Amino acid sequence: SMGKSPIIFYEDRNFMGRHYECMSDCADMHSYMSRCHSCRVESGCFMVYDRPNYMGNQYFFRRGEYGDYMSMMGWRDCIRSCRMIPMYRGSYRMRIYERENFGGQMHECMDDCDSFMDRYRMSDCMSCHVMDGHWLMYEHPHYRGRMMYMRPGEYRSFREMGYGGMRFMSMRRIMDSWY
Repeated sequence: SMGKSPIIFYEDRNFMGRHYECMSDCADMHSYMSRCHSCRVESGCFMVYDRPNYMGNQYFFRRGEYGDYMSMMGWRDCIRSCRMIPMYRGSYRMRIYERENFGGQMHECMDDCDSFMDRYRMSDCMSCHVMDGHWLMYEHPHYRGRMMYMRPGEYRSFREMGYGGMRFMSMRRIMDSWY
């Protein structure tokens, strides 16, 4: 059945050892395999996380082979959970706020923004409301550094979500062309 699942995880680097074929979201890989050091995305796009329940560091995987993602991403820990990003063809709309609980400056965005500072003179972004579409927010301008996947919903406090030491300085839409 190899190749039927959208994403396949392997215990060892370079697609060796036992594997686990994953059909969609998985909140804790540990129930299927003790470790995971490589993976192959057959179709779609996924966020992978180094903690269970979609927590911790996260990284965007599109279709392709990730034979040694740990050295590529500088992670010290294995993939522990993953989330499938649904394909989306509608409009994109999101409000970013300078402060927690939708306080301070607010800006409504409908497209990618490579620097909150350059575009909005905003040096911090601590909450947001995603109305439409799926987005990636980045720690640094120009879509660099650590990232966070944002589905439609209200995010009142990045700090309370466990991103206390992170600022978000740029963001972009997860578009059809990424699939």
